[in-house]
Amino acid sequence: MCRHLAHLGPTPVTLASLVTEPPHSLLVQSYAPADMRGGGTVNADGFGVGWYVRDLLGYGTEDRARTALYRRDDPMWTDASFLDVARAVETTALVAAVRSATVGMPVSTAACAPFRGEAGGATWLFSHNGVVRGWPHSMAELAATLPAVDLLTTEAATDSALLWALVRARISAGKDPADAVAGVVADALAAAPGSRLNLLLSDGAQLVATAVDHALSYRTHPDGGVTIASEPLDDDGAWVPVPDGSLLVARPGSAHDPPAVTVTALSPHAPFPTP
Repeated sequence: MCRHLAHLGPTPVTLASLVTEPPHSLLVQSYAPADMRGGGTVNADGFGVGWYVRDLLGYGTEDRARTALYRRDDPMWTDASFLDVARAVETTALVAAVRSATVGMPVSTAACAPFRGEAGGATWLFSHNGVVRGWPHSMAELAATLPAVDLLTTEAATDSALLWALVRARISAGKDPADAVAGVVADALAAAPGSRLNLLLSDGAQLVATAVDHALSYRTHPDGGVTIASEPLDDDGAWVPVPDGSLLVARPGSAHDPPAVTVTALSPHAPFPTP
């Protein structure tokens, strides 16, 4: 099992404040995870962090959000450069993950989350913590619903990369992001029962996550920020466990308004139509 987290908030925070510095940070979870049910003991097959950067240069009063991505196919704890950079980089929105590769799937930088792509006029970051049972045969029919170019340009021959391609295709077709994620989970579970499908998606303005057969928690912050993580980053009682079989959607608030966080049960969705 992999581990992942995401954060949105009005106040810039360093990558390190979430990824490497907390008592049970993603760095710690890479070598000492608390919950690796059904898959491995460490997350040593790579890691990645994607974050949103506000760039005002040359854009007058209209700024645009652009993303940066740092991924490696070795353990986070061996990358001294990232540990140093993480203390200096600030952002209001990030997605990060550490990877434990499923047997038979490649260990490569391209296979490490978060994945990044354009859809529906936004730039998205995506992560999958879990496994698709019966891969790749179980997903052949769903894969066939993708446009040929999307299928041919998936970043890696992994279940996570295919799930991302499916989510991105649905957003591009006009689906609401939460509906796109929930629909992919429903279709993947129908095709591959028993799969662990903990998905995490952000466009820098909202977070969408699922908890399917693995742990997920979230907490809000006094400034209106919200953090979602596979495992709580510390022992603060503010962490709220997300029930198994749930869809979480979150948007940040402010110091005067709490973030909007909704947790609902995943419901069956009709299969996505073949183009």
